Amino acid sequence: MFTTLIEPAELAAHVEDPQWAIIDCRFELASPEWGERAWASGHIPHALYAHLERDLSGPRTPHSGRHPLPEVSALAATLGRFGIDASVQVVAYDQSSGAFAARLWWLLRWLGHRAVAVLNGGLAAWERAGLPLSAAAQARAPQRFRAIADDAMQASTAQIAAALEAGALTRGDALLIDARSAERFAGENETLDPVAGHIPGARNHPYARNHDAQGRFLGATELRRAWEGSLRGAPPRQVIAMCGSGVTACHNLLALEAAGLSGARLYAGSWSEWIRDPAHAVALGPAADP
Repeated sequence: MFTTLIEPAELAAHVEDPQWAIIDCRFELASPEWGERAWASGHIPHALYAHLERDLSGPRTPHSGRHPLPEVSALAATLGRFGIDASVQVVAYDQSSGAFAARLWWLLRWLGHRAVAVLNGGLAAWERAGLPLSAAAQARAPQRFRAIADDAMQASTAQIAAALEAGALTRGDALLIDARSAERFAGENETLDPVAGHIPGARNHPYARNHDAQGRFLGATELRRAWEGSLRGAPPRQVIAMCGSGVTACHNLLALEAAGLSGARLYAGSWSEWIRDPAHAVALGPAADP
């Protein structure tokens, strides 16, 4: 069973296995339909397409972030439509780094499905390995996905606000770690959300630190070393991962898991939900030094 990362050669050995579901999660925030068009023109054989906003997110509301979690029943129906049940190994991939594929990885784990992995290096790594693509749209037989949501894996806006009010973030009792770039965290060059900055007390660990220039995750030892500065000796179970809308935060959670640092939670609403309430505090400037 693959539960974190899988290499192209390992996936290639199982690409014809009906007990494996391959899900293409390619997406571009600035061009939401690009990924599906890219899938239609060429994808890993037998891969189905999952759209971040239609399949892997719920409807936006006046109080939600940009990519709220889908309702459990709706997500279970989607996964069943993809032919996934408890017996199926799932492999998610995107264009390269896993920033979008990690969202599906986390969602499946949230609903109790552990046999899910992200293709290390994404489609780019698959192509570099000289492995074939297909333009065929092939369906899988629908299955019944039995969802058992583990809400202990996530934190709500109310919980973040309470932790901030109680001083837990500044004391380090809870570690809110933001996956956005350093400049967005500092409130500079904000292009996605109407308010710039970060939640007071949050630490910055851009998800790009988890992978190399080709979009491949660092090895477990390198990942653990890279995370030492952000954790500062705290156990990973104190970590609450966030980003702009709860997507790239999952990349940090996958990196932690791949490094053997289990137990962190997701703040799914993230920055775009936090700023919906003008009463919530906002901080500007770079992350504080360890």
